Amino acid sequence: MISISLLNIKDDNDKIIKIDNLKTDYLHIDIMDGLFVNNKVDFLELPNVTTKRDIHLMVYNVKDYVDYYKKYQPEYITFHLEAIDNIEEMINYIKALNIKVGISIKPNTPVEDLKPYLDKVDLVLVMSVEPGLGGQKFMENSQAKIEELDTIRKEHNYQYVIEVDGGINNITKAMCKGADILVVGSYITMSDNYEERLASML
Repeated sequence: MISISLLNIKDDNDKIIKIDNLKTDYLHIDIMDGLFVNNKVDFLELPNVTTKRDIHLMVYNVKDYVDYYKKYQPEYITFHLEAIDNIEEMINYIKALNIKVGISIKPNTPVEDLKPYLDKVDLVLVMSVEPGLGGQKFMENSQAKIEELDTIRKEHNYQYVIEVDGGINNITKAMCKGADILVVGSYITMSDNYEERLASML
């Protein structure tokens, strides 16, 4: 499955509608508080779209952002393991809103740190770049994390999907074996032919 990141076109509703019309699996909405990561994209008003939304919170005050973005009825809201201490409480809070919950880790955070929560979440997001900026190169050490999460899922019959975000294109997609959702941003949104680029990812 493909989730198209709107980070580079977040202020261009015409382009967002054009992406929505591609009928991809998800629209990936990156939200940043300027504290957890250097970039800041916080309380966006999202245009009316029909594609399912996949919201990625790169913020410290997770609950405030969950309370704001729940009105868009996203399929997933994902927060960072590194951002808060009350992980299980936040998982339960998001689930109580009838929204699927994801948990994400930065490139330097080991999968081991996720293990207490893997039976509770619906999605695990592996960052294959440092979070905060689009257009970065895929970090090849992400492959081992994807494989480890896939192995753990099979061994324990866990139900989470694996999503990968950062530097993904028609070449690096081959490094994501075992992942279920690939987040693709600038490779599509900064091109002159959205349809052609999306087709190359399928």
